[in-house]
Amino acid sequence: MNINHLYKKAAAVTMAAALLAGGTSAFASGSGQDYNGGAPTRPTHPVPENPTTPSVINDTYGFSHITRFDALKMTKQQNRPQFQVPAFNADQIRNIPSAVGKDANGNTINLDVWDTWPLQNADGTVANYNGYQIVFGLAGDPKVSSDTFIYLFYKKADDQSLDAWKNAGRVFKDTDKLVPKDWILNHQSEEWSGSATMTKDGKVRLFYTNRHPWDADQGFFGKQTLTTAQVNVSEPAEGTLKVDGVEDFKSIFDGDGKMYQTVDQAFSGGDYSDNHTLRDPHYVEDNGHKYLVFEANTGSETGYQGDEMFYNKAYYGGNDKFFESEREKLLNSPDKDYMSIANGALGIIELNDDYSLKRVMKPLIASNTVTDEIERANIFKMNGKWYLFTDTRGAKMFLDGVDARDIYMLGYVSDSIDGPYKPLNGSGLVLHQDLNPRDITWTYAHFAIPQVKNNEVVITSYMTNRGYFANQQSTFAPSFKVKIDGDRTSVVPNSTLNQGQVTTD
Repeated sequence: MNINHLYKKAAAVTMAAALLAGGTSAFASGSGQDYNGGAPTRPTHPVPENPTTPSVINDTYGFSHITRFDALKMTKQQNRPQFQVPAFNADQIRNIPSAVGKDANGNTINLDVWDTWPLQNADGTVANYNGYQIVFGLAGDPKVSSDTFIYLFYKKADDQSLDAWKNAGRVFKDTDKLVPKDWILNHQSEEWSGSATMTKDGKVRLFYTNRHPWDADQGFFGKQTLTTAQVNVSEPAEGTLKVDGVEDFKSIFDGDGKMYQTVDQAFSGGDYSDNHTLRDPHYVEDNGHKYLVFEANTGSETGYQGDEMFYNKAYYGGNDKFFESEREKLLNSPDKDYMSIANGALGIIELNDDYSLKRVMKPLIASNTVTDEIERANIFKMNGKWYLFTDTRGAKMFLDGVDARDIYMLGYVSDSIDGPYKPLNGSGLVLHQDLNPRDITWTYAHFAIPQVKNNEVVITSYMTNRGYFANQQSTFAPSFKVKIDGDRTSVVPNSTLNQGQVTTD
């Protein structure tokens, strides 16, 4: 059974791969640096003296799942034209001209720019900030993978060219995190992916992932925490925006253990092989309520990781024959230990009006036994339906027919923000790309932006892996359009837009 053998064989050197990529994975991920900052080893679980076979159950824990049956259908669909990320002309791809910064020695350098997200209205459409469009993005020194911080890019709303994007620099000063009495924030090492909304009073509210360092000897395990701040932006001169500092800077949520795995659950036992995630907060409003949807892993009361997962029919889908056959494959796979810790989830919390935590809710969807990592949670309402999207990579999946080069955007639809969610296109597949990661037109971190006038979304992403080329940085990829029709989607033919374009107006 060839279940992503490349990732599993390379487990002992995944950190080295992540350093090469410098993004959120060995292929650069959607939230900053992918692995836990140490060198993961193959998980080992002690065999009990009197092992017993777990009982077969069929428990959804009250929310939806990316089942193995649906995910395997995806592998049969992935080469259809309607799901293909468009092919881009490498000769026309340019670095973002304004993506210029300083290295640790004060030298001027061209920056890598990877995960980006626009300033959005509460309904997900792109906000017009006093005549400007604003995009936040992760950027940093191509030679230093830990140089992962949030920058603010902006342009006049009516200019769609790549050259129009200007760079206001880093959002946060290094000392900003020390101002509040917030232990989690005070120890921040990197800034990872998130979202931003323009409030009713015209303020810019940023949500992002605070990432701690990895220093096991000091008790730091790369903790990821959903974090927020108000970003003050001014226009000192015509055509120029400036970051005037931040306020109300605070941590929101770092897991509760029951609904969502905490970093202590993942690593306190000394086994660092788990791929713990709690990141990529996406802000959304519904009927006056404020929510964050985010990437996570299931907790102790929502179907936690472990060998017991293999006996839960709810994770498999299909009929009894499929369940028994597929379970037998997993139990006898050389990758079984890795599958036993695959419990990715897209979580949701409700916020108070001051953006502090109000309540922890059950996950919207989970991917037990399929993958430990479903990234860049993205949700909005269109034509009375809620659409939920996520990005993932074959390098983290446990499925026949999927390999380390496969890149996916998956999507789900519901009548309610809290589900249940059903897979779009019958499997969940929305986008697929299969390129050599050293192709500069390789893309990831696909993000669907609803438009004002129609049922099409603009897909943005970044292009080119970090650190792979001397003169080619990670940069805005050309955008393109996807049409949504109920529970079906398709890439709009010949819809390629400019690099970094966020609207079609």
